[in-house]
Amino acid sequence: MLVLSRKKNESIVINNDIVITVVEIRGDKVRLGIEAPKDVPVHRQEVYEAIHGAKAPVVATKTDATDPPA
Repeated sequence: MLVLSRKKNESIVINNDIVITVVEIRGDKVRLGIEAPKDVPVHRQEVYEAIHGAKAPVVATKTDATDPPA
């Protein structure tokens, strides 16, 4: 997992077309704004799990993705 520090109104860019901006910080809650192409689904994790009926899949690390199949 990549961990980044951002302040209010600062953003990160993913894959040149997804922008995540810190909109507000209030106590222990952070509000994020997400700009993504319409064909990219964006859900909170609990909504994703409700839609797919399971825990969200674990993202493969670079090492996992490059290891030859067993």
